Amino acid sequence: MPRTRPPYPEQFRREAVELVRKAKGDRSVKEIAKDLGVTEQSLRNWVKQADVDAGRAHGVSSEEKEELRRLRRENRILREEREILKKVSLAARGAAASAV
Repeated sequence: MPRTRPPYPEQFRREAVELVRKAKGDRSVKEIAKDLGVTEQSLRNWVKQADVDAGRAHGVSSEEKEELRRLRRENRILREEREILKKVSLAARGAAASAV
């Protein structure tokens, strides 16, 4: 599913998380999200991910997610290359067999 808007800049996310942490009980996440023009769920996700990245909560860190993304992309490319090489090899065998 394509995104309807580009992701928020990292600096914006960090500052939004900081606002939530500093607000403690004064303001709700919903109020802060509305003031910033983001969805409440997005803001909650950012806070949760920041906690994971800081080691305060269990989960997959942003660094690990990026590595997984990179490895999956690399894996996909290697599979595609392997399929191309198989086809070339089969075509070469077929050409060699018909030449004999």
